[in-house]
Amino acid sequence: MSNDNSPADSRLFSPSTARNREPIHGVLSGLLGESARLLEFASGSGEHAVYMAERHPDWQWQPSDINEAAIQSIEAWRTHSGLSNILPAQHRNLLADDDALQHSAEHWNAMLAINLIHISPWQVTERLMGVAGQQLVSGGLLFLYGPYRRNGKHTAPSNAEFDAWLKARDPSWGVRDLEQVIAEAAGNNLSLHGVEQLPANNLAVTFQRA
Repeated sequence: MSNDNSPADSRLFSPSTARNREPIHGVLSGLLGESARLLEFASGSGEHAVYMAERHPDWQWQPSDINEAAIQSIEAWRTHSGLSNILPAQHRNLLADDDALQHSAEHWNAMLAINLIHISPWQVTERLMGVAGQQLVSGGLLFLYGPYRRNGKHTAPSNAEFDAWLKARDPSWGVRDLEQVIAEAAGNNLSLHGVEQLPANNLAVTFQRA
């Protein structure tokens, strides 16, 4: 992400968001009804929240992130947009020691994690599945977006190169095996709902809570 505006403007701009928001929106629009409560993890700049919320005024969007600069950017985008269906950004850490996230009384129609599970330790995926299994309503959806291996193999040379780059930055990061993610979801009352191929060798993977 980059910030090309003046220091007084905390909005960050993500080139990847500009590229993927339209195909992601297309998938989400086909999955969710006109009215929904959505929790987004790792919201980053906040641009996805604005893009989706302005197109679906009856979607209530809860952005969150672990990074303070991201929180400030989300709030700046929320203020700039003037949209009332984006809630104030929350600090949510999926690796927090306490169980507040997993045992919260909140319930959501959908949860999203865009470009998260490959840029974090595997424990984040485990915790994400646990939270989704607890807090999604019956029939609620967990939406994941990013690159995946399938049957242990990369789906494109560019994904293999990206995987090597990620692991050079942090050995606990890396492009995940889709079958392993599906198995982790199944252990948390989440069944595979669909897999869609999106541009740049990314997948939209959706799980549904029983």
